[in-house]
This record gives sequence, structure tokens and C-alpha cells, in this order.
Amino acid sequence: MSFWEKVKKDLKKGIKEGITFVKEGAIVIKEKAEELTVEGKKRYRIFELKAEVQKQTADLGGRVYDLSSKVKNPMLDSKVKAILSRIKKLEIQITKLEKRSTASAKGVPKKRSLKRKEA
Repeated sequence: MSFWEKVKKDLKKGIKEGITFVKEGAIVIKEKAEELTVEGKKRYRIFELKAEVQKQTADLGGRVYDLSSKVKNPMLDSKVKAILSRIKKLEIQITKLEKRSTASAKGVPKKRSLKRKEA
């Protein structure tokens, strides 16, 4: 086999190996992107639930304040109890999502600062 034929053969082999490597890499990237998408959705859902807790807590505070001048124990009011129940349910949902998010986030990179380090 001449030198040129050997070079052509090695180039073809290298191209095939390179294409195989790129295909495998694309599969890995696709899978990782899907994992990150799922994790992002979980984190956004946690954010939504926490915002709802904040809203419910504000409603609770307003309701208790209004009742404080009218009744002896505002905690016995049915609307106050309903708000407390909603907050507890939200808390349970958040806890479950955070546990799942923490478990699946082991391979997720930490948030990086956008600030550049000065030399």
C-alpha cells in the first residue's frame, strides 16, 4: 500500500470516527438538555407556589387584622382556617418538589455569576 493510499484510508477512518463521536455527543447533549428543562420547570413551579404562599399569607394577615377588632379570637374564623389550610397544602407541595429537585439536581451546574473577575 502506497503512502497516499494509507493517508486516504486513515482520513476516511478518521472521518467515520469523528462523525460517530459527534453523533454520540449530540445524543448526550440532547439528554442533558432535557434534564435541565425538567429541572427548570420544577424550579419555576416552586417559585410559583412560593409566590402563592406569599399572597395567601398577606390575605391571612389582612383577614386577622380585620377580625382583631371585631372578635376575641380571629383564629376561629372559618375564612382564616381556610387560608391556613391552603398555605399548609402549598407548603407540602413545595417540600415535595424541593426534595425531587434536590435529588435530580446533582448533575445540574450551579448558577454562575455574570460578573467578570478583574485581573
